[in-house]
Amino acid sequence: MTDEVLDLLLELERAGWDSLCNSTGSEFYAGVMLPDALMVLANGMVMDRDAVVEALSQSPPWRRYELGDVRLVRPADDTGILVYTATGYRDDDPPFVGAMSSVYTRTDAGWKLALYQQTQIPG
Repeated sequence: MTDEVLDLLLELERAGWDSLCNSTGSEFYAGVMLPDALMVLANGMVMDRDAVVEALSQSPPWRRYELGDVRLVRPADDTGILVYTATGYRDDDPPFVGAMSSVYTRTDAGWKLALYQQTQIPG
């Protein structure tokens, strides 16, 4: 069961990254985040769902990304926490490398994002 949940949540996480590359992140995260979900960003900002949706509607797209060292923590049957490293590339910026955590909870509508946290890894 854990491998199945890992595959499912990793597919959802990749769909989020893909949406950030094709400029549909605003729509994707509006649908996947719980109403009271939060994102804690590497710059110290804490954003609620509405702020995330608004910010992503104005964000430049990522060109590509890489995910590695993926781990799954299962504190309860209806909760999955993905922990991984990610490298995101934009056209002229240096790559962003960070440690990420995404907390998902299973609802009647499927898995939903409750909390996302990123910590930049110095390059």
